[in-house]
Amino acid sequence: MENLLTWDDTFEIACALRESHPYVNMEDVSLTMIFQWTVDLPEFQDDPALVNDTILLAIYQEWFEEVNPI
Repeated sequence: MENLLTWDDTFEIACALRESHPYVNMEDVSLTMIFQWTVDLPEFQDDPALVNDTILLAIYQEWFEEVNPI
């Protein structure tokens, strides 16, 4: 069974976005892009209307930290 993603899964979404967009420059990524790319993920199964900027920023931060570890 495939693991389905919801807005609560910010780290898992960030990992999926990193895999599907490996060469993106994080400085060029907007919250709108994160939203669209997330809802386009095949394993994403949540209501797009439930998202807010806090969730999108959390996804961005998780993704940024995975790409640029300390």
